[in-house]
Amino acid sequence: MIRDIRDYVNDIYAAMEAAENFVSDCSLEDFLEDRKTQYAVIRALEIIGEAAKNIPDDVRQKYPSIPWKDLTGIRDKLIHAYFGVNL
Repeated sequence: MIRDIRDYVNDIYAAMEAAENFVSDCSLEDFLEDRKTQYAVIRALEIIGEAAKNIPDDVRQKYPSIPWKDLTGIRDKLIHAYFGVNL
């Protein structure tokens, strides 16, 4: 299946909404003790970063206020250096 930019933007939006919903009713202390919620939020961040990688450069340049490198960088850190992630 060929995906276009709208699909990736929708993925980013859905993952952002999901992450927000996962933590909307818990305190920081609750979050730090709840491995399921941590894993869910981490997965949402991975999806956001992966989808952001698929946004073409010309589109990224039109929206310089979006921290594209941060979005893709967090994904890379979570995927490749998961052992160094400190919540």
